[in-house]
Amino acid sequence: MKHTPLADLIRPESLSDLIGQEHLFGDEGILSLISVSKNIPSLILWGPPGVGKTTIAKSLAKIFDAEFVALSAINSGMAEVRKVIDRAALVQTRGNFQAELVEARVKSGKTLLMIDEIHHFNKTQQDLFLPAIEDGTITLIGTTTENPSFHLNAALLSRCKVVTLRMLDEVALTKILERAERVLEKELPLTIDGREALVSLACGDARYLLNTCEILFSLATKEKISAEKLLKIISKRAAHFDKKGDFHFNLISAFHKSLRGSNVDAALYYLARMLEAKEDHYYILRRLARFATEDIGLADPNALLQVMAAKENYDFLGSPEGDYALSHATIYCATAPKSNASYLAHKAAIDEASRTTHLLPPKNILNAPTKMMKEQGFGEGYIYDHDTLHCFSGQEFFPEELQKKSRQKFYEPNERGFERDLQKRLKYWAELRDKLKNK
Repeated sequence: MKHTPLADLIRPESLSDLIGQEHLFGDEGILSLISVSKNIPSLILWGPPGVGKTTIAKSLAKIFDAEFVALSAINSGMAEVRKVIDRAALVQTRGNFQAELVEARVKSGKTLLMIDEIHHFNKTQQDLFLPAIEDGTITLIGTTTENPSFHLNAALLSRCKVVTLRMLDEVALTKILERAERVLEKELPLTIDGREALVSLACGDARYLLNTCEILFSLATKEKISAEKLLKIISKRAAHFDKKGDFHFNLISAFHKSLRGSNVDAALYYLARMLEAKEDHYYILRRLARFATEDIGLADPNALLQVMAAKENYDFLGSPEGDYALSHATIYCATAPKSNASYLAHKAAIDEASRTTHLLPPKNILNAPTKMMKEQGFGEGYIYDHDTLHCFSGQEFFPEELQKKSRQKFYEPNERGFERDLQKRLKYWAELRDKLKNK
């Protein structure tokens, strides 16, 4: 006999039996609204693995009495998709009474096509669905673990409703455990701490949870398994992380913003999450170096030195000893005074330079290595600052066309950290410049 996986054996028959995703139900929940409507729209179900995307798709097909066809974007090609669309069109055209001719047993004449991991189809392949959705030949249910905004084309998104599913919490996972025990009429051979460890190891993924339960149910043991023993029986679930996917960017974004917000504990937590997921250490170090210049800047010039020292330390020691250097740099950056003044100054200077690439510097600050250049005034009137009383000449350095405008000011330090001293220096030079001009 064909073995039925536990996940399929206890799969809910209807939406009302779905555990978790409470935000999709109730008076304003999208699934509740769809259930009571006469038509089901094409949907993109976006959420992490094992949270009920396939269950929702199958339940909707049952509610609307539609033929349910499931394909995977990983294993299926466009030829198979075209075949399903052509068959759906034939059922729709010939009517229900001839449905058996195309091997379809549906009363409604509708076809619900579920494409698992639809983001694996490229944007051109996604265009194939557009006419079939537009004329109602199929209702598309695309499931994805990746952000649809980045991985699905705008034309497809405009024809589908995006439904966001959340990671299952420990309460929901515990209920799923209890359902499995009721269906199989067995109790999991786990101690209390063993059950808690199993739920924790699942990391919100019901499929992982049930696959592990299946292993535990098959064990011929009368002794209850503790959390410690459980870890020896099953492998630890890999950290939810894809170096090309959303989790990669979500964690690095959370890390950067925690640093910016001076929340050292949150920054260390997200650093640990990335290290646990085997993120490239140099990727993290590059982000720290970027942070040191963009968000700390000259409020603490030592921040960049600390990050580069951490890189050198990691180069020298490697993992795991070198990992401490990343925490060291993270703590320094999170607790350093913050300023984006040098970052803004860079952007402002680049912006002005891009508009004035045709302007020449003033002749007085240019060298005159030839007689002809001296005759034309190159270098004429230049004041050597070291020869002045305050080692400050106050002369102009911008191109003459820019000198006619109000004085260019790109860098504006704030009152934090070392920039407080820089602000005083700039104010001193500005006042001295005005005095020299008024002489």
